[in-house]
Amino acid sequence: MTSRWQTAAATTAVSVVGLTVVGVIGLATHQPWLFPSLGPTLMVLAETPREPPAAPRSVLLGHGVALGAGWLALAVTGLLDAPSVLQQGITAARICAAVLSLVLTATVLIAIRAPHPPAGATTLIVSLGLLHTAGQLLVMAASVTVILIAAIATRVATERLFAKQTRPFTPA
Repeated sequence: MTSRWQTAAATTAVSVVGLTVVGVIGLATHQPWLFPSLGPTLMVLAETPREPPAAPRSVLLGHGVALGAGWLALAVTGLLDAPSVLQQGITAARICAAVLSLVLTATVLIAIRAPHPPAGATTLIVSLGLLHTAGQLLVMAASVTVILIAAIATRVATERLFAKQTRPFTPA
């Protein structure tokens, strides 16, 4: 059984490794490899690794669907080339894009049985125009993949470390 302190240590390790890896890649490439929904994704992967939202299938499909739904919502509302909500402010079209992207993401993920709540943040990042170009969406997809690999590797390493620490003492 994992203690809450082991879970906290694993969460810390997964967060540090995952964000550092994508941060360094972003620094080297001058691309947006760090974005807000990676935080909740890492927390799900670290804190509930055996739950359906942490399954690699759910993580990859969740963010993939979210990216597509966000882009589709921008296209349908005519906002593909519009400034972001931070620059333009909230408009009726932006509200429609946000609602459409979230409803589409949630509905598809329920239909394909790939729950991943952090994908809701990803779709809003796109539909609000914060990251929305084809290049940015590709970087986001790549970042999710790297985060997933880093999180799994870190989680396995911490579980092995904890397993060694919890073995009963056997005198020689």
